[in-house]
Amino acid sequence: MATIKELAKCCGVSVATVSNILNNKPGASDKTRKLVLKMAEELNYTPNIVAKNLKMQKTRSIGVIAEDMTIFSIPDIIDGITDYCQRQEYQILLTNLRLFKKYNDTYYNKDDYYELVRQEIKKLMEKQVEGIIYVAAHERVIHCIPDNLPIPAVMAYGYSKSRKIPSVVVDDVSGAAAIVTYLLDQGHKKVGVITGKPDSLHAQARLVGYQQVLFQNKILYDPGLVAEGDWTRESGYRCAAELLEKGVSAIFAMNDLMAGGVYDRVEELKQTIGNEISVAGYDDRELSGYYHPPLTTVSLPLHDIGYKASEWIIELLNGGELEHTEENVCAVDCTLLIRKSVKNVK
Repeated sequence: MATIKELAKCCGVSVATVSNILNNKPGASDKTRKLVLKMAEELNYTPNIVAKNLKMQKTRSIGVIAEDMTIFSIPDIIDGITDYCQRQEYQILLTNLRLFKKYNDTYYNKDDYYELVRQEIKKLMEKQVEGIIYVAAHERVIHCIPDNLPIPAVMAYGYSKSRKIPSVVVDDVSGAAAIVTYLLDQGHKKVGVITGKPDSLHAQARLVGYQQVLFQNKILYDPGLVAEGDWTRESGYRCAAELLEKGVSAIFAMNDLMAGGVYDRVEELKQTIGNEISVAGYDDRELSGYYHPPLTTVSLPLHDIGYKASEWIIELLNGGELEHTEENVCAVDCTLLIRKSVKNVK
């Protein structure tokens, strides 16, 4: 591959002249311009973008640290990051920590992996990334990004609780409110709930959404209709048995896996989802569309979370400023997906 010096020598002009022509700057004659462009094509000359960017102290690259690429939420978030970065002609350098593979979900409430994160941040900064996006597998408070980081950083799908590091999260309160409102609009007054683990911010926010809608519709909140699951299909099965005995007409499971457990229990009772009992889920996992009947659920805005995180960090790189608030948090709306698992009982 030819260098700019070789190109200049072949054309009998200076390196500066070649550089000006290739960058569409004025000063060269039409004859010289045509010669340089023709010779560049013949020599298959490609400018060294890396060297140029380093000279300008800009690499147009963003470091992305993912907790674990095998978690269902993370690929779509990274797709959103990539989508916006490509539009802005930025590249991403991706690091996969594989935390879930190593520790399952036990690391969610620990901080002993923070040093690993900081080592990866250091490696990315050595590669001259201009900013860092940290992508969490499960929303929680995470203090793994130092406040004194010399480049901008954004937390995606988690809370930094830092004035200097904005967070982009899902609006679980409104997502749960949307699906419970739909159940009530279909005539269901006794709606059971299967929560996730009690320490989960997702589960806590979704329960708030459920309670808000009951209050707005003047329905007394009954804690006896709230069964504690743990996000697994098995817990959905166990909690469904408990709620069905209490005579609920609909069950809101806080994720699609637990909704699958409800299907299992209803089928065992030789009843039909969408007939004797209505079921709604959350997350819009791919499997939810293959349940029989397909599951009414809530689609998480994962792509939009990644897209917004990229928008935010590139805005900061372009001179934008954070709001002077205790926390800079953007909550992204979910989408209600109506399928066949909820019966109108009016």
